[in-house]
Amino acid sequence: MSELRTLYPPIEANFTDFIKVDNVHNIYYEESGNPNGKPVVFLHGGPGCGTGPSCRQFFDPEFYRIIMFDQRGSGKSTPHANLTNNDTDSIISDMEKIREKLGIEKWLVFGGSWGSTLALSYAIEHPERVIGLVLRGIFLGRQEDIDWIYQEGGASNIFPDAWENYISVIPEEERDDLITAYYKRLTHEDRAVRVEAARAWSMWEGSIVTLLPNEDVVNDFGDEDYAISMATIECHFWMNHMFRDNMNYILDSADIIKDIPTTIVHGRYDMDCRFVGAYLLSKKLNNCDLNITISGHSSGEPEIVDRLVKATDKYKSLF
Repeated sequence: MSELRTLYPPIEANFTDFIKVDNVHNIYYEESGNPNGKPVVFLHGGPGCGTGPSCRQFFDPEFYRIIMFDQRGSGKSTPHANLTNNDTDSIISDMEKIREKLGIEKWLVFGGSWGSTLALSYAIEHPERVIGLVLRGIFLGRQEDIDWIYQEGGASNIFPDAWENYISVIPEEERDDLITAYYKRLTHEDRAVRVEAARAWSMWEGSIVTLLPNEDVVNDFGDEDYAISMATIECHFWMNHMFRDNMNYILDSADIIKDIPTTIVHGRYDMDCRFVGAYLLSKKLNNCDLNITISGHSSGEPEIVDRLVKATDKYKSLF
Protein backbone atom coordinates (compact mmCIF):
# COMPACT_ATOMS: atom_id res chain seq x y z
CA MET A 1 0.00 0.00 0.00
CA SER A 2 1.40 3.40 -0.99
CA GLU A 3 2.03 6.03 1.65
CA LEU A 4 -0.91 8.30 2.34
CA ARG A 5 -0.73 11.87 1.12
CA THR A 6 -0.80 14.53 3.80
CA LEU A 7 -1.75 18.20 3.76
CA TYR A 8 0.42 20.75 1.99
CA PRO A 9 2.59 22.82 4.36
CA PRO A 10 0.98 25.75 6.19
CA ILE A 11 0.83 29.06 4.30
CA GLU A 12 -0.18 32.60 5.15
CA ALA A 13 -2.98 34.47 3.42
CA ASN A 14 -2.02 36.86 0.63
CA PHE A 15 -4.69 39.21 1.92
CA THR A 16 -7.87 39.22 4.00
CA ASP A 17 -10.87 41.50 3.61
CA PHE A 18 -14.57 41.93 4.30
CA ILE A 19 -17.43 42.41 1.88
CA LYS A 20 -20.71 44.04 2.93
CA VAL A 21 -23.39 41.83 1.38
CA ASP A 22 -26.53 43.43 2.81
CA ASN A 23 -27.55 45.84 5.56
CA VAL A 24 -26.66 43.25 8.25
CA HIS A 25 -23.79 40.98 7.25
CA ASN A 26 -20.08 41.61 6.70
CA ILE A 27 -18.44 38.55 5.17
CA TYR A 28 -14.79 37.74 5.85
CA TYR A 29 -12.88 36.37 2.86
CA GLU A 30 -9.27 35.75 1.99
CA GLU A 31 -6.91 34.70 -0.78
CA SER A 32 -3.86 32.47 -0.38
CA GLY A 33 -1.60 30.48 -2.67
CA ASN A 34 -0.67 31.73 -6.14
CA PRO A 35 -2.35 35.11 -6.86
CA ASN A 36 -2.17 34.27 -10.57
CA GLY A 37 -3.11 30.63 -10.07
CA LYS A 38 -6.24 28.73 -10.94
CA PRO A 39 -9.14 29.59 -8.61
CA VAL A 40 -10.64 27.24 -6.03
CA VAL A 41 -13.21 28.18 -3.39
CA PHE A 42 -13.32 26.38 -0.04
CA LEU A 43 -16.76 25.98 1.59
CA HIS A 44 -16.74 25.23 5.30
CA GLY A 45 -19.15 23.02 7.18
CA GLY A 46 -21.76 23.58 9.82
CA PRO A 47 -23.39 25.81 8.77
CA GLY A 48 -21.74 28.04 11.34
CA CYS A 49 -18.25 26.53 11.69
CA GLY A 50 -16.06 29.02 9.84
CA THR A 51 -12.66 28.49 8.22
CA GLY A 52 -9.16 28.18 9.64
CA PRO A 53 -5.59 28.36 8.27
CA SER A 54 -5.38 24.56 7.87
CA CYS A 55 -8.19 24.68 5.28
CA ARG A 56 -5.69 26.21 2.83
CA GLN A 57 -3.54 23.09 3.00
CA PHE A 58 -5.72 20.85 0.81
CA PHE A 59 -4.39 22.69 -2.25
CA ASP A 60 -1.06 23.05 -4.03
CA PRO A 61 -0.22 26.69 -3.26
CA GLU A 62 1.99 26.98 -6.34
CA PHE A 63 -0.93 26.10 -8.62
CA TYR A 64 -4.11 27.28 -6.92
CA ARG A 65 -5.47 30.70 -6.06
CA ILE A 66 -7.25 29.64 -2.87
CA ILE A 67 -10.36 31.59 -1.91
CA MET A 68 -11.97 31.04 1.49
CA PHE A 69 -14.76 32.86 3.28
CA ASP A 70 -16.70 32.59 6.52
CA GLN A 71 -20.41 32.22 5.84
CA ARG A 72 -22.98 34.54 7.43
CA GLY A 73 -22.63 34.62 11.22
CA SER A 74 -19.62 32.26 11.16
CA GLY A 75 -15.95 32.61 12.02
CA LYS A 76 -14.71 36.16 11.49
CA SER A 77 -17.84 37.31 9.67
CA THR A 78 -20.05 39.72 11.59
CA PRO A 79 -22.38 39.93 13.36
CA HIS A 80 -21.48 36.65 15.07
CA ALA A 81 -24.17 33.90 14.99
CA ASN A 82 -26.71 36.32 13.52
CA LEU A 83 -29.74 34.63 11.93
CA THR A 84 -31.18 37.58 9.99
CA ASN A 85 -31.19 36.87 6.23
CA ASN A 86 -29.15 33.76 6.96
CA ASP A 87 -30.28 31.12 4.49
CA THR A 88 -29.00 28.92 1.68
CA ASP A 89 -29.77 31.23 -1.24
CA SER A 90 -28.24 34.23 0.54
CA ILE A 91 -24.95 32.35 1.03
CA ILE A 92 -24.98 31.37 -2.65
CA SER A 93 -25.49 35.05 -3.47
CA ASP A 94 -22.50 35.91 -1.25
CA MET A 95 -20.36 33.46 -3.21
CA GLU A 96 -21.29 35.23 -6.41
CA LYS A 97 -20.47 38.63 -4.93
CA ILE A 98 -17.04 37.38 -3.85
CA ARG A 99 -16.42 35.72 -7.22
CA GLU A 100 -17.33 38.88 -9.10
CA LYS A 101 -15.28 41.14 -6.80
CA LEU A 102 -12.21 38.97 -7.39
CA GLY A 103 -12.75 38.87 -11.15
CA ILE A 104 -13.08 35.08 -11.29
CA GLU A 105 -15.06 33.61 -14.19
CA LYS A 106 -15.11 29.96 -13.03
CA TRP A 107 -13.68 28.09 -10.09
CA LEU A 108 -13.19 24.64 -8.63
CA VAL A 109 -15.62 24.25 -5.73
CA PHE A 110 -14.48 22.28 -2.66
CA GLY A 111 -16.77 21.56 0.30
CA GLY A 112 -17.30 19.07 3.10
CA SER A 113 -20.32 18.17 5.21
CA TRP A 114 -22.67 21.20 5.03
CA GLY A 115 -20.02 22.59 2.68
CA SER A 116 -20.90 19.75 0.29
CA THR A 117 -24.57 20.73 0.53
CA LEU A 118 -23.70 24.32 -0.28
CA ALA A 119 -21.33 23.31 -3.09
CA LEU A 120 -24.01 21.17 -4.71
CA SER A 121 -26.66 23.85 -4.26
CA TYR A 122 -24.34 26.47 -5.76
CA ALA A 123 -23.52 24.21 -8.71
CA ILE A 124 -27.21 23.56 -9.35
CA GLU A 125 -27.88 27.33 -9.38
CA HIS A 126 -24.72 28.32 -11.28
CA PRO A 127 -23.41 25.31 -13.21
CA GLU A 128 -21.67 27.60 -15.71
CA ARG A 129 -19.38 28.86 -12.91
CA VAL A 130 -18.19 25.45 -11.72
CA ILE A 131 -15.15 23.77 -13.25
CA GLY A 132 -15.42 20.76 -10.94
CA LEU A 133 -16.57 19.64 -7.50
CA VAL A 134 -14.48 18.07 -4.72
CA LEU A 135 -16.86 16.95 -1.98
CA ARG A 136 -16.40 15.27 1.40
CA GLY A 137 -18.96 13.75 3.77
CA ILE A 138 -22.05 14.33 1.64
CA PHE A 139 -24.97 15.88 3.50
CA LEU A 140 -28.10 16.05 1.35
CA GLY A 141 -30.14 17.99 3.91
CA ARG A 142 -33.18 15.73 3.77
CA GLN A 143 -35.33 15.35 6.87
CA GLU A 144 -34.02 11.82 7.35
CA ASP A 145 -30.43 13.14 7.29
CA ILE A 146 -31.25 15.70 9.96
CA ASP A 147 -33.21 13.24 12.09
CA TRP A 148 -30.35 10.73 11.96
CA ILE A 149 -28.13 13.16 13.88
CA TYR A 150 -30.55 15.09 16.07
CA GLN A 151 -33.46 12.77 16.93
CA GLU A 152 -33.39 9.48 18.80
CA GLY A 153 -33.10 6.35 16.69
CA GLY A 154 -30.16 7.24 14.46
CA ALA A 155 -26.64 8.05 15.65
CA SER A 156 -28.00 7.87 19.19
CA ASN A 157 -27.98 4.07 18.86
CA ILE A 158 -24.24 4.11 18.12
CA PHE A 159 -23.26 6.71 20.73
CA PRO A 160 -25.82 6.36 23.57
CA ASP A 161 -23.36 7.74 26.11
CA ALA A 162 -22.71 10.95 24.19
CA TRP A 163 -26.41 11.16 23.33
CA GLU A 164 -27.25 11.24 27.02
CA ASN A 165 -25.26 14.45 27.38
CA TYR A 166 -26.94 15.94 24.29
CA ILE A 167 -30.47 15.43 25.59
CA SER A 168 -29.65 16.28 29.20
CA VAL A 169 -30.39 19.99 28.69
CA ILE A 170 -33.89 19.25 27.30
CA PRO A 171 -36.77 18.20 29.60
CA GLU A 172 -38.28 14.80 28.77
CA GLU A 173 -41.60 16.30 27.70
CA GLU A 174 -39.83 18.25 24.89
CA ARG A 175 -37.67 15.44 23.52
CA ASP A 176 -40.10 14.38 20.79
CA ASP A 177 -38.91 17.42 18.82
CA LEU A 178 -35.35 18.16 19.85
CA ILE A 179 -34.73 20.66 17.03
CA THR A 180 -37.57 22.90 18.26
CA ALA A 181 -36.56 22.44 21.87
CA TYR A 182 -32.98 23.41 21.12
CA TYR A 183 -34.00 26.35 18.93
CA LYS A 184 -35.97 27.81 21.82
CA ARG A 185 -32.85 27.69 24.00
CA LEU A 186 -30.32 28.73 21.35
CA THR A 187 -32.32 31.90 20.69
CA HIS A 188 -33.08 32.58 24.37
CA GLU A 189 -32.49 36.10 25.74
CA ASP A 190 -30.31 34.70 28.55
CA ARG A 191 -26.78 34.06 27.24
CA ALA A 192 -26.14 31.39 29.88
CA VAL A 193 -29.07 29.38 28.49
CA ARG A 194 -27.74 29.83 24.97
CA VAL A 195 -24.23 28.75 25.91
CA GLU A 196 -25.38 25.62 27.76
CA ALA A 197 -27.49 24.51 24.81
CA ALA A 198 -24.84 25.41 22.23
CA ARG A 199 -22.09 23.46 23.99
CA ALA A 200 -24.31 20.38 24.42
CA TRP A 201 -25.32 20.47 20.75
CA SER A 202 -21.83 21.11 19.41
CA MET A 203 -20.04 18.60 21.65
CA TRP A 204 -22.55 15.92 20.65
CA GLU A 205 -21.46 16.45 17.06
CA GLY A 206 -17.82 16.49 18.10
CA SER A 207 -18.37 13.09 19.71
CA ILE A 208 -19.49 11.42 16.48
CA VAL A 209 -17.30 12.91 13.73
CA THR A 210 -14.15 10.80 14.15
CA LEU A 211 -13.72 7.10 13.53
CA LEU A 212 -11.91 6.69 16.86
CA PRO A 213 -12.85 8.60 20.03
CA ASN A 214 -10.98 11.90 20.23
CA GLU A 215 -11.48 14.03 23.32
CA ASP A 216 -9.46 16.88 21.81
CA VAL A 217 -11.99 17.19 18.98
CA VAL A 218 -14.92 17.08 21.41
CA ASN A 219 -13.33 19.81 23.53
CA ASP A 220 -12.64 21.95 20.46
CA PHE A 221 -16.31 21.70 19.56
CA GLY A 222 -17.08 22.92 23.07
CA ASP A 223 -15.31 26.26 22.57
CA GLU A 224 -17.97 28.84 23.50
CA ASP A 225 -17.86 31.12 20.45
CA TYR A 226 -17.53 28.21 18.03
CA ALA A 227 -20.36 26.30 19.70
CA ILE A 228 -22.72 29.27 19.69
CA SER A 229 -22.31 30.01 15.98
CA MET A 230 -22.35 26.37 14.91
CA ALA A 231 -25.28 25.23 17.04
CA THR A 232 -27.41 28.34 16.53
CA ILE A 233 -26.98 28.54 12.76
CA GLU A 234 -27.30 24.79 12.23
CA CYS A 235 -30.48 24.64 14.27
CA HIS A 236 -31.83 27.67 12.37
CA PHE A 237 -31.27 25.90 9.05
CA TRP A 238 -32.79 22.61 10.21
CA MET A 239 -35.81 24.40 11.75
CA ASN A 240 -36.41 26.01 8.37
CA HIS A 241 -35.96 22.80 6.34
CA MET A 242 -32.78 24.07 4.68
CA PHE A 243 -34.89 26.93 3.25
CA ARG A 244 -36.16 24.57 0.55
CA ASP A 245 -39.76 23.71 -0.23
CA ASN A 246 -38.44 20.36 -1.44
CA MET A 247 -35.92 18.84 0.96
CA ASN A 248 -34.96 16.32 -1.76
CA TYR A 249 -33.85 19.30 -3.83
CA ILE A 250 -30.28 18.11 -4.46
CA LEU A 251 -31.11 14.62 -5.69
CA ASP A 252 -34.10 15.89 -7.69
CA SER A 253 -31.90 18.55 -9.35
CA ALA A 254 -28.85 16.38 -9.93
CA ASP A 255 -29.49 16.21 -13.67
CA ILE A 256 -28.32 19.84 -13.92
CA ILE A 257 -24.84 18.93 -12.63
CA LYS A 258 -24.54 15.36 -13.86
CA ASP A 259 -21.69 16.10 -16.28
CA ILE A 260 -19.59 18.34 -14.00
CA PRO A 261 -16.40 16.48 -12.99
CA THR A 262 -17.00 15.45 -9.39
CA THR A 263 -14.97 13.64 -6.75
CA ILE A 264 -16.75 12.44 -3.60
CA VAL A 265 -14.75 11.30 -0.57
CA HIS A 266 -16.86 9.67 2.12
CA GLY A 267 -16.06 7.56 5.14
CA ARG A 268 -17.79 4.20 5.21
CA TYR A 269 -18.23 4.65 8.96
CA ASP A 270 -19.28 8.30 8.90
CA MET A 271 -21.81 8.54 11.75
CA ASP A 272 -22.56 12.22 11.15
CA CYS A 273 -23.45 12.10 7.46
CA ARG A 274 -24.38 8.59 6.38
CA PHE A 275 -22.63 7.06 3.39
CA VAL A 276 -25.96 6.27 1.71
CA GLY A 277 -26.31 9.93 0.73
CA ALA A 278 -23.01 9.89 -1.14
CA TYR A 279 -23.93 6.61 -2.81
CA LEU A 280 -27.34 7.85 -3.99
CA LEU A 281 -25.84 11.06 -5.33
CA SER A 282 -23.05 9.27 -7.17
CA LYS A 283 -25.62 7.16 -9.02
CA LYS A 284 -27.15 10.32 -10.50
CA LEU A 285 -23.87 11.73 -11.82
CA ASN A 286 -22.19 10.75 -15.08
CA ASN A 287 -18.73 12.07 -14.25
CA CYS A 288 -18.27 11.11 -10.60
CA ASP A 289 -15.38 9.41 -8.81
CA LEU A 290 -16.71 7.96 -5.53
CA ASN A 291 -13.99 7.29 -2.95
CA ILE A 292 -15.06 5.15 0.02
CA THR A 293 -12.61 5.33 2.91
CA ILE A 294 -12.30 3.39 6.15
CA SER A 295 -12.94 6.58 8.08
CA GLY A 296 -15.43 8.64 10.01
CA HIS A 297 -16.66 12.10 9.06
CA SER A 298 -13.82 14.44 9.99
CA SER A 299 -11.76 16.11 7.28
CA GLY A 300 -8.73 15.32 9.44
CA GLU A 301 -9.04 11.54 9.08
CA PRO A 302 -5.80 10.39 7.36
CA GLU A 303 -7.42 8.50 4.50
CA ILE A 304 -9.84 11.35 3.81
CA VAL A 305 -6.97 13.84 3.69
CA ASP A 306 -5.16 11.53 1.27
CA ARG A 307 -8.08 11.30 -1.14
CA LEU A 308 -8.92 15.01 -1.00
CA VAL A 309 -5.36 16.14 -1.68
CA LYS A 310 -5.07 13.63 -4.53
CA ALA A 311 -8.35 14.97 -5.95
CA THR A 312 -7.23 18.60 -5.92
CA ASP A 313 -3.96 17.55 -7.55
CA LYS A 314 -5.83 15.57 -10.21
CA TYR A 315 -8.14 18.46 -10.96
CA LYS A 316 -5.27 20.68 -12.00
CA SER A 317 -5.84 19.09 -15.42
CA LEU A 318 -9.33 20.63 -15.65
CA PHE A 319 -7.95 24.13 -16.13
